[in-house]
Amino acid sequence: MQHAVGSPLPPPHQPGHGPAVGRPPAAHHPGAYEGSGPVPPPPPGFTGAPGPGPLPPVPPAPPRGAPPRVSPPHPSAPPPVEGTGHVPLPPGGPVGVPGAPPAAPEPATATLAVLLIGPAGAGKTSVAKYWADHRRVPTAHISLDDVREWVRSGFADPQSGWNDNSEAQYRLARRTCGFAARNFLANGISCILDDAVFPDRPVVGLGGWKRHVGPGLLPLVLLPGLEIVLERNAKRSGNRRLTDEEVARIHGRMAGWYGSGLPIIDNSQMDVPETARVLDEALARSIASPPQW
Repeated sequence: MQHAVGSPLPPPHQPGHGPAVGRPPAAHHPGAYEGSGPVPPPPPGFTGAPGPGPLPPVPPAPPRGAPPRVSPPHPSAPPPVEGTGHVPLPPGGPVGVPGAPPAAPEPATATLAVLLIGPAGAGKTSVAKYWADHRRVPTAHISLDDVREWVRSGFADPQSGWNDNSEAQYRLARRTCGFAARNFLANGISCILDDAVFPDRPVVGLGGWKRHVGPGLLPLVLLPGLEIVLERNAKRSGNRRLTDEEVARIHGRMAGWYGSGLPIIDNSQMDVPETARVLDEALARSIASPPQW
Protein backbone atom coordinates (compact mmCIF):
# COMPACT_ATOMS: atom_id res chain seq x y z
CA MET A 1 0.00 0.00 0.00
CA GLN A 2 1.44 3.34 -0.99
CA HIS A 3 1.12 6.28 1.41
CA ALA A 4 1.19 9.97 0.77
CA VAL A 5 4.54 11.69 1.04
CA GLY A 6 5.25 15.23 2.12
CA SER A 7 5.71 17.18 5.33
CA PRO A 8 5.05 15.50 8.70
CA LEU A 9 1.48 15.49 9.96
CA PRO A 10 0.49 17.88 12.76
CA PRO A 11 -0.79 16.46 16.04
CA PRO A 12 -4.47 15.41 16.06
CA HIS A 13 -7.04 18.00 16.98
CA GLN A 14 -8.11 17.85 20.61
CA PRO A 15 -11.70 18.70 21.74
CA GLY A 16 -11.96 22.19 23.08
CA HIS A 17 -9.10 23.48 20.98
CA GLY A 18 -9.40 25.61 17.92
CA PRO A 19 -8.16 24.64 14.52
CA ALA A 20 -4.41 24.54 13.93
CA VAL A 21 -2.99 27.97 13.24
CA GLY A 22 -2.26 28.54 9.59
CA ARG A 23 -4.23 25.51 8.34
CA PRO A 24 -7.90 25.43 7.22
CA PRO A 25 -10.18 22.99 9.04
CA ALA A 26 -10.28 19.63 7.27
CA ALA A 27 -13.58 17.98 6.34
CA HIS A 28 -14.29 15.22 8.81
CA HIS A 29 -14.93 12.49 6.37
CA PRO A 30 -14.23 8.87 7.02
CA GLY A 31 -10.86 8.02 5.57
CA ALA A 32 -9.69 11.61 5.24
CA TYR A 33 -6.16 12.56 6.40
CA GLU A 34 -6.18 15.58 8.54
CA GLY A 35 -4.37 18.39 6.84
CA SER A 36 -4.68 16.86 3.35
CA GLY A 37 -7.73 18.89 2.30
CA PRO A 38 -11.38 17.81 1.63
CA VAL A 39 -11.94 14.48 -0.06
CA PRO A 40 -14.58 14.42 -2.85
CA PRO A 41 -17.58 12.03 -2.53
CA PRO A 42 -17.26 8.63 -4.22
CA PRO A 43 -18.78 8.21 -7.67
CA PRO A 44 -22.15 6.43 -8.08
CA GLY A 45 -21.95 2.69 -7.68
CA PHE A 46 -18.61 2.75 -5.78
CA THR A 47 -18.80 0.36 -2.88
CA GLY A 48 -15.17 0.40 -1.62
CA ALA A 49 -13.80 2.56 1.11
CA PRO A 50 -12.86 6.02 0.06
CA GLY A 51 -9.09 6.41 -0.38
CA PRO A 52 -6.77 9.34 0.02
CA GLY A 53 -6.43 12.18 -2.40
CA PRO A 54 -4.20 12.14 -5.47
CA LEU A 55 -0.53 11.22 -4.80
CA PRO A 56 2.39 13.34 -5.96
CA PRO A 57 4.43 11.91 -8.82
CA VAL A 58 7.18 9.47 -7.81
CA PRO A 59 10.61 10.21 -9.34
CA PRO A 60 11.90 7.43 -11.58
CA ALA A 61 14.45 5.05 -10.06
CA PRO A 62 18.06 5.56 -11.18
CA PRO A 63 19.35 3.04 -13.72
CA ARG A 64 21.08 -0.07 -12.38
CA GLY A 65 24.73 0.54 -11.57
CA ALA A 66 24.42 4.35 -11.39
CA PRO A 67 25.75 6.06 -8.21
CA PRO A 68 23.03 7.14 -5.75
CA ARG A 69 21.90 10.70 -5.89
CA VAL A 70 22.82 12.82 -2.90
CA SER A 71 20.61 15.72 -1.96
CA PRO A 72 22.46 19.01 -1.49
CA PRO A 73 22.86 19.99 2.17
CA HIS A 74 20.46 22.43 3.69
CA PRO A 75 21.88 25.98 3.84
CA SER A 76 21.65 25.96 7.63
CA ALA A 77 23.27 22.52 8.03
CA PRO A 78 26.76 22.43 9.67
CA PRO A 79 29.68 21.76 7.33
CA PRO A 80 30.70 18.09 7.05
CA VAL A 81 33.58 16.87 9.24
CA GLU A 82 36.56 15.64 7.29
CA GLY A 83 37.84 12.30 8.53
CA THR A 84 36.77 8.72 8.98
CA GLY A 85 33.60 7.97 10.89
CA HIS A 86 33.21 11.69 11.71
CA VAL A 87 36.32 11.51 13.93
CA PRO A 88 38.78 14.28 13.03
CA LEU A 89 42.13 12.83 11.93
CA PRO A 90 45.38 14.24 13.39
CA PRO A 91 47.62 16.21 11.05
CA GLY A 92 50.17 14.15 9.16
CA GLY A 93 53.82 14.01 10.11
CA PRO A 94 56.99 11.98 9.62
CA VAL A 95 56.66 8.39 10.74
CA GLY A 96 59.72 6.42 11.82
CA VAL A 97 60.39 2.86 10.82
CA PRO A 98 59.06 0.55 13.58
CA GLY A 99 61.83 -1.12 15.51
CA ALA A 100 64.64 0.91 13.89
CA PRO A 101 67.38 1.71 16.46
CA PRO A 102 68.28 5.38 16.90
CA ALA A 103 71.31 6.55 15.01
CA ALA A 104 74.50 6.64 17.08
CA PRO A 105 75.89 10.14 17.61
CA GLU A 106 79.05 11.18 15.83
CA PRO A 107 82.04 11.23 18.23
CA ALA A 108 83.37 14.45 16.68
CA THR A 109 80.19 16.41 17.45
CA ALA A 110 78.50 14.53 20.32
CA THR A 111 78.57 15.67 23.95
CA LEU A 112 80.75 13.04 25.59
CA ALA A 113 82.36 12.22 28.92
CA VAL A 114 85.63 10.35 28.37
CA LEU A 115 87.93 8.83 30.99
CA LEU A 116 91.49 8.33 29.71
CA ILE A 117 93.33 5.75 31.81
CA GLY A 118 97.03 5.00 31.77
CA PRO A 119 100.25 4.82 33.80
CA ALA A 120 102.54 7.75 34.46
CA GLY A 121 104.34 8.59 31.23
CA ALA A 122 101.63 7.15 28.94
CA GLY A 123 100.88 10.61 27.54
CA LYS A 124 97.37 10.92 29.01
CA THR A 125 97.53 14.64 29.74
CA SER A 126 99.09 15.58 26.38
CA VAL A 127 96.58 13.51 24.40
CA ALA A 128 93.61 14.72 26.44
CA LYS A 129 94.56 18.38 25.97
CA TYR A 130 95.10 17.95 22.23
CA TRP A 131 91.83 16.03 21.80
CA ALA A 132 89.89 18.72 23.70
CA ASP A 133 91.61 21.55 21.77
CA HIS A 134 90.74 20.16 18.35
CA ARG A 135 87.10 19.14 18.75
CA ARG A 136 84.37 20.97 16.81
CA VAL A 137 82.19 21.27 19.93
CA PRO A 138 83.00 22.82 23.35
CA THR A 139 85.13 20.38 25.35
CA ALA A 140 86.86 20.64 28.74
CA HIS A 141 89.92 18.79 30.01
CA ILE A 142 89.91 17.73 33.66
CA SER A 143 93.09 16.21 35.10
CA LEU A 144 92.83 14.46 38.44
CA ASP A 145 96.49 15.20 39.25
CA ASP A 146 95.88 18.91 38.70
CA VAL A 147 92.86 18.86 41.01
CA ARG A 148 94.78 16.93 43.69
CA GLU A 149 97.50 19.59 43.61
CA TRP A 150 94.98 22.30 44.40
CA VAL A 151 95.80 21.40 48.01
CA ARG A 152 98.86 23.57 48.67
CA SER A 153 99.36 23.16 52.41
CA GLY A 154 99.04 19.65 53.78
CA PHE A 155 99.22 17.97 50.37
CA ALA A 156 99.48 14.20 50.82
CA ASP A 157 101.84 13.07 48.07
CA PRO A 158 101.27 9.40 47.13
CA GLN A 159 105.01 9.17 46.35
CA SER A 160 105.60 9.46 50.06
CA GLY A 161 103.39 6.43 50.64
CA TRP A 162 99.79 5.52 50.02
CA ASN A 163 98.20 6.21 53.40
CA ASP A 164 94.87 7.37 54.79
CA ASN A 165 95.59 11.03 54.00
CA SER A 166 96.63 10.44 50.39
CA GLU A 167 93.64 8.16 49.83
CA ALA A 168 91.25 10.71 51.34
CA GLN A 169 92.64 13.47 49.14
CA TYR A 170 92.41 11.22 46.11
CA ARG A 171 88.76 10.47 46.84
CA LEU A 172 88.06 14.19 47.34
CA ALA A 173 89.77 15.07 44.05
CA ARG A 174 87.84 12.38 42.19
CA ARG A 175 84.50 13.63 43.54
CA THR A 176 85.46 17.20 42.60
CA CYS A 177 86.32 16.09 39.06
CA GLY A 178 83.04 14.20 38.86
CA PHE A 179 81.03 17.23 39.98
CA ALA A 180 82.83 19.42 37.45
CA ALA A 181 82.23 16.90 34.65
CA ARG A 182 78.50 16.67 35.41
CA ASN A 183 78.26 20.46 35.48
CA PHE A 184 79.98 20.75 32.09
CA LEU A 185 77.79 18.01 30.59
CA ALA A 186 74.62 19.64 31.91
CA ASN A 187 75.60 22.78 30.03
CA GLY A 188 76.35 20.99 26.76
CA ILE A 189 80.14 20.88 27.17
CA SER A 190 81.98 17.59 26.66
CA CYS A 191 84.80 16.64 28.98
CA ILE A 192 87.77 14.30 29.06
CA LEU A 193 89.27 13.23 32.37
CA ASP A 194 92.61 11.51 32.83
CA ASP A 195 93.66 9.34 35.76
CA ALA A 196 95.87 6.36 36.54
CA VAL A 197 93.04 3.95 37.39
CA PHE A 198 94.29 0.56 38.57
CA PRO A 199 92.28 -2.51 37.56
CA ASP A 200 93.19 -4.36 40.78
CA ARG A 201 92.46 -1.59 43.30
CA PRO A 202 88.75 -1.05 43.98
CA VAL A 203 89.38 2.14 45.94
CA VAL A 204 90.76 3.79 42.81
CA GLY A 205 88.68 1.74 40.36
CA LEU A 206 86.12 2.58 37.71
CA GLY A 207 83.17 2.24 40.07
CA GLY A 208 83.87 5.59 41.73
CA TRP A 209 84.19 7.39 38.40
CA LYS A 210 80.96 5.87 37.15
CA ARG A 211 79.22 6.93 40.35
CA HIS A 212 80.46 10.52 40.21
CA VAL A 213 80.21 11.20 36.46
CA GLY A 214 77.38 8.92 35.37
CA PRO A 215 76.73 5.67 33.49
CA GLY A 216 77.45 7.32 30.12
CA LEU A 217 81.16 7.66 30.94
CA LEU A 218 83.37 6.16 28.20
CA PRO A 219 86.64 4.72 29.60
CA LEU A 220 89.68 4.04 27.38
CA VAL A 221 93.17 2.80 28.31
CA LEU A 222 96.34 4.39 26.92
CA LEU A 223 99.10 1.81 27.39
CA PRO A 224 102.38 2.11 25.48
CA GLY A 225 105.35 -0.19 26.04
CA LEU A 226 107.44 -0.02 29.21
CA GLU A 227 110.47 1.48 27.44
CA ILE A 228 108.38 4.36 26.11
CA VAL A 229 106.87 5.00 29.54
CA LEU A 230 110.30 5.07 31.19
CA GLU A 231 111.62 7.45 28.55
CA ARG A 232 108.70 9.87 28.95
CA ASN A 233 108.83 9.71 32.73
CA ALA A 234 112.53 10.71 32.66
CA LYS A 235 111.57 14.02 31.03
CA ARG A 236 109.28 14.95 33.93
CA SER A 237 110.15 17.10 36.90
CA GLY A 238 108.87 17.72 40.42
CA ASN A 239 106.50 15.34 42.10
CA ARG A 240 105.22 14.18 38.69
CA ARG A 241 108.47 12.29 38.11
CA LEU A 242 108.58 8.77 39.56
CA THR A 243 111.42 6.33 40.06
CA ASP A 244 111.98 3.74 37.37
CA GLU A 245 110.98 1.00 39.82
CA GLU A 246 107.67 2.73 40.56
CA VAL A 247 106.97 3.28 36.86
CA ALA A 248 107.66 -0.40 36.09
CA ARG A 249 105.40 -1.51 38.96
CA ILE A 250 102.54 0.73 37.83
CA HIS A 251 102.95 -0.36 34.20
CA GLY A 252 102.78 -4.01 35.20
CA ARG A 253 99.57 -3.46 37.15
CA MET A 254 98.04 -1.57 34.22
CA ALA A 255 98.50 -4.67 32.06
CA GLY A 256 95.53 -6.07 33.97
CA TRP A 257 93.26 -4.03 31.67
CA TYR A 258 93.94 -6.52 28.88
CA GLY A 259 90.94 -8.83 28.75
CA SER A 260 88.73 -6.33 30.61
CA GLY A 261 86.75 -5.39 27.50
CA LEU A 262 87.85 -1.75 27.60
CA PRO A 263 89.43 -0.24 24.46
CA ILE A 264 93.23 -0.22 24.78
CA ILE A 265 95.44 2.02 22.63
CA ASP A 266 99.14 1.21 22.32
CA ASN A 267 100.56 4.59 21.35
CA SER A 268 104.20 3.50 21.47
CA GLN A 269 104.79 4.50 17.83
CA MET A 270 102.24 7.34 17.65
CA ASP A 271 102.61 11.05 18.15
CA VAL A 272 99.92 13.06 19.95
CA PRO A 273 97.77 13.96 16.88
CA GLU A 274 97.81 10.35 15.66
CA THR A 275 96.86 9.09 19.11
CA ALA A 276 93.97 11.56 19.24
CA ARG A 277 92.73 10.30 15.86
CA VAL A 278 92.85 6.68 17.06
CA LEU A 279 91.08 7.82 20.23
CA ASP A 280 88.20 9.14 18.12
CA GLU A 281 87.97 5.82 16.28
CA ALA A 282 87.87 3.90 19.56
CA LEU A 283 85.18 6.23 20.89
CA ALA A 284 83.07 5.63 17.78
CA ARG A 285 83.20 1.89 18.47
CA SER A 286 82.39 2.41 22.15
CA ILE A 287 79.37 4.56 21.29
CA ALA A 288 78.07 1.97 18.82
CA SER A 289 78.71 -0.90 21.26
CA PRO A 290 79.31 0.37 24.84
CA PRO A 291 81.79 -1.75 26.82
CA GLN A 292 80.47 -3.66 29.83
CA TRP A 293 82.23 -2.43 32.94
